[in-house]
Amino acid sequence: MKIREALLQEKIHPKELALEISHYAVSSKARFKELMQCFLDEETRVAQRAAWSVSWAARERPPMITPYIKVLVAQLSRKDVHPAIIRNSVRVLEAIDIPEEFHGDVMNACFDFVTSPTTPIAIKAFSLTTLFNLSALYPDIKPELKLIIEEQWDNETAAFRSRGKKILAKL
Repeated sequence: MKIREALLQEKIHPKELALEISHYAVSSKARFKELMQCFLDEETRVAQRAAWSVSWAARERPPMITPYIKVLVAQLSRKDVHPAIIRNSVRVLEAIDIPEEFHGDVMNACFDFVTSPTTPIAIKAFSLTTLFNLSALYPDIKPELKLIIEEQWDNETAAFRSRGKKILAKL
């Protein structure tokens, strides 16, 4: 399978294909590298579709994403990428142990996502979980996280409130 071709083979990118690509990619480091190259592709459609497979692959085999965590963190500050890139980057980060050297950048980006009214809800939800996970290491952020959830409660979607409610119960 050539991953780039597989990402572009259909007009609509179904979940089954994203999963098939992710399963293929985690079968070797070289294939995973090929998927990550697609994730970083300048063609929006390729990168967007690869992002979904990257998130599935990282959950299936977390050690495969370890060499690319710096890449994921770098995506969080980009303004020139499709929201799917950021959404799937944060989705991966919420599910893994983030190396300490990236904690500050990840927390800053996630707080920015959660407080911005223009951030898509899925990015906000994954950011909330990522911040909650990091609050175990940095308890000083718990009051800020709680305050942000409470302040935004009335202006946010049901998805935000659902995630926020679960986090508030644990804080």
